[in-house]
Amino acid sequence: MQTARSPRHGRLRRLAPPGTLALTLLAGGAAAQETVTLDQLSVEGEGAVSLTRAAPVGLNLRTPDRAASRLGLTPLETPASVDIVSGETARLRGQDTIADAVTQDATGITTIASPGNGNGAFTARGFAGPNSIQQLYDGTRFYVGANTVTFPFDTWNVERIEVLRGPASVLYGDGAIGGVINVVPKKPTFVSVNAARAVIGTDGVARLALDSGGAIGRESFGETFAYRLNVSGNRADGWVHPVGDFRNLAVSAALLFRPSADLAVTLSHDLGYQEPARYWGTPLVEGRITDLVRFRNYNVLDPKITWADNWTQFRTEWTPSADVTIRNTAYRLTSRRHWLDVEQYAFNRGTGLVDRSDYLEIYHSQEQVGNRFDAAFRGSLFGFRNAFLAGFDVNRIDFRHTNNFTFDKSDSVPLAGGSLGLFPQDGRASPAYATRTTQASVFAENRLILTDRLSLLAGVRFDAPTLQRDDLRSGAQFERTYRSLGYRFGLVYNPTPDTALYAQYSFATDPVNSLITLNQSLAGFRLATGDQVEIGAKGLAFDGALEWTLAGYRIVKGDLISRLPGSAAVGVQVGSQSSQGVEFALGWRVAPGWRLDGNLALLHAQYDSFSQIVDGAAVSYAGRQPIDVPERVANLWLTFDGVRDWTARLGLQNVGETYSDFGNTARRPAYNLVNAVLDHQVTADSRLSLRLYNLFDKVYAISGNAVNGVGTNWLLGRPRSVEVAYTVTW
Repeated sequence: MQTARSPRHGRLRRLAPPGTLALTLLAGGAAAQETVTLDQLSVEGEGAVSLTRAAPVGLNLRTPDRAASRLGLTPLETPASVDIVSGETARLRGQDTIADAVTQDATGITTIASPGNGNGAFTARGFAGPNSIQQLYDGTRFYVGANTVTFPFDTWNVERIEVLRGPASVLYGDGAIGGVINVVPKKPTFVSVNAARAVIGTDGVARLALDSGGAIGRESFGETFAYRLNVSGNRADGWVHPVGDFRNLAVSAALLFRPSADLAVTLSHDLGYQEPARYWGTPLVEGRITDLVRFRNYNVLDPKITWADNWTQFRTEWTPSADVTIRNTAYRLTSRRHWLDVEQYAFNRGTGLVDRSDYLEIYHSQEQVGNRFDAAFRGSLFGFRNAFLAGFDVNRIDFRHTNNFTFDKSDSVPLAGGSLGLFPQDGRASPAYATRTTQASVFAENRLILTDRLSLLAGVRFDAPTLQRDDLRSGAQFERTYRSLGYRFGLVYNPTPDTALYAQYSFATDPVNSLITLNQSLAGFRLATGDQVEIGAKGLAFDGALEWTLAGYRIVKGDLISRLPGSAAVGVQVGSQSSQGVEFALGWRVAPGWRLDGNLALLHAQYDSFSQIVDGAAVSYAGRQPIDVPERVANLWLTFDGVRDWTARLGLQNVGETYSDFGNTARRPAYNLVNAVLDHQVTADSRLSLRLYNLFDKVYAISGNAVNGVGTNWLLGRPRSVEVAYTVTW
């Protein structure tokens, strides 16, 4: 490995792969060399490096996170299942989207992405969708309207992704029974950062990205101002035709002002613009996907889908003493979305045609303005070491929905060839309803260290959202206030400094649908409730060469809506579902040049008590597997870098079978995907990468639809494709 003289510090610097910076740390006169990624650099300034950022390898068991605890505990100190995925890991593995990084690197997470949910829906521990798996950006929750999440989506600006599995309402309020995904962007740094990437690939793929950061006016102001700017643009012709092309742009900019060592103020703005593929799925022909239809899109020829998100945050962190930290974040989040297309397709065996329905035009206009404050104190309680945090979160969310749901049209098109037509002009949208949600919450968390080996963690959160809804067509109005309480208790026992055993009980709530867009028929229902019992162990061995976690859990969720004879049109809140399972993850440096990273989730999920009306009669689905939930998810990554200037990565993903209907008759088969990346270090500051996706060209379904227990169409995943990427740093 080459070495070079650092012009700034006059120290020897180990030349690391692009996107990394190696710093020599001196302690007690002895040099200890560490390779630190650029994403690990803190804002502490020149010569001061924080090693608490996410490492690009391993499980990061000693890395503090904010998703599982606001106290900044490490996964080893937390009585819960936590994954910390470095953004550098995702980029090195060729994962350009948040969905790919989460599902291929975290434990037990799958995607059910579609244009209807903003390509932002996941499953975890037996539960599915944005109302059960909450998503955050830099610790800020975006309230989900109409089951749709469209930002963030690009991994270029990501420092790390934190995944907390299991109920998390104690931290972030309702909508987190399955877990939380927190995407943390790259931060301003006083150490100069410059990187760029260019990608070309099959299906017309082209990507450009830039990352820049550093001090501003160092000569005049010293280390007072720093910035970070990330820009990423992607486009492709797509693999379904016609209208399967996509393009997007993600911009993340942040300015840090640090007038003193104990005060930091950051102003940031993130923009996301997407025109995703206008593809809603492929019709099943005699229950399967044939070569004739695999690459054909059955949408109209003039569809439109656009999503524009803007997030502005003003963050202040003050540490008046070593034992007190005060944080405040004021934010404004906006989303503007538009859909214009036909969304349902089913092969008609009698006619040999594809029947199309759901000619829809929809607009979303959403604005969220809020403020989050918390204060942490470290001291003693009853003679024991103690850390306590308390805070509040307030929001106002305005949402406006424009649609053409009164428009009813269906038609049929040939299975191959023929004209797909245009969207009818008489089916355009008009204003439908508007809502205003005001939300206030208080939360607290405490960690009591009983002995050097035993600690107790407790937390509680109370939310009180009020929803006001105006029907812009009928003039009807309603207002409803909900009450949400989440809490947890956990014990952590450390038999050795590198091992933890834990047990936890947690209680959480979910809305029966997207809370801020509940309609009149659902307004009278309570929030669904769920609780979890979890036990687990985690640790490090062989001087950190091996990291591992093991967890077992049971979650029961009640108050599902069942449609019973004689009940109201919508139903009654008497249903329940449960899941129980085990999860295992490891990161292992097997031998010099060889590394193994993997995880496995096995679960049994079912409806315990759940009925629906079918042809006028009640049908029980008790014992059935919940829709979209696989009972097995596994990931494995093998890395070899034993040859100078070359690194090879091979990834395997296995997802168990799922169902598109309550009765488990519309089955979607299990699948295995193989991805590979080959890196060549061209120079000390440049890297050439060959990426292979879905190496064996597996035909698989991400999500699907069913009618009367029969699968109608599958939204297919990416076929075999190739990309070549060139990354430089300077």
